[in-house]
Amino acid sequence: MAPRRRRRRPWYRTRAYRLTRTALLTVVLVTVGVRCTGDHKSTVPGGPYGQDTVAAAGPDAEVAVGPDAEVTGGPDAEATGWPHAEVPRGPDADATGWSHAEVPRGPDAEVTVGPDAEVTRGPAPSARPRPTRTPPLRPLPRSRPTSFRIPSLGIDAPITGLGLIKGRELATPPVDRPKLVGWYQGGPTPGESGTAIAVGHRDTRTGPAVFAALAQVKPGKVIEAGRADGRTAVYTVDRVKVFDKEGFPDREVYGPARRPELRVITCGGLFKWRTGYTSNVVVFAHLTQTREPRPTKSATAR
Repeated sequence: MAPRRRRRRPWYRTRAYRLTRTALLTVVLVTVGVRCTGDHKSTVPGGPYGQDTVAAAGPDAEVAVGPDAEVTGGPDAEATGWPHAEVPRGPDADATGWSHAEVPRGPDAEVTVGPDAEVTRGPAPSARPRPTRTPPLRPLPRSRPTSFRIPSLGIDAPITGLGLIKGRELATPPVDRPKLVGWYQGGPTPGESGTAIAVGHRDTRTGPAVFAALAQVKPGKVIEAGRADGRTAVYTVDRVKVFDKEGFPDREVYGPARRPELRVITCGGLFKWRTGYTSNVVVFAHLTQTREPRPTKSATAR
């Protein structure tokens, strides 16, 4: 039997052809890669591919910018440039440049990205006006208190003067007059500098008294104290606290103050038949306004 003749391989299946094709593809890919990384300029100095090098993204384009960076173009594109730099694109986009720098978008925006980047949105912003400090309210001269009002609680009561009893304790208004407010005569009068003291009962055996709802007054509400000279001292509530009678903080409540202040005190806590209430409600307030007396009809007629 005659041996079979070996067919000659086609030229495109030869080893020489494959090696040549591989070499040509390598040269083409290297050339394209060099062009892609060298044709675009950047505003980031000292990029990973040399001075002022970065990639620009276009519609539907995907371009690598830096180490492990991903840049996707298009209307809702999201670009990640340098490590830690996130640059979201879109209608409501913000930009974050170098080292978490914030880059605002908008008309007339100027953006500089770099280690010492400064970001300016439009024209130079004007300095914020500093809040004007109102001068401290001028204290009033001494004048006997005549009336006491807390409008937010519906309290409108007359005032009686109080002194100290045995043990240097502050007296309280008469029990048979539950709607009466007591004002410590040894302290400042309404509007005077220092700490003025007003006290009243929470309740009596006959029912609620003048300060039954005192613990419910809110900071920012006003307390009005009328004076014998016709003026009204208006205090604003700062805080409300409840203190146990055992260990009552005398210095905090009765201590001296440079500005005109007011403490309003009544009973609070639990009630015990033998000893009465276990605590005291204390309202801290300071003078914020003074009202002059209204002119009489005879004065206006003149």
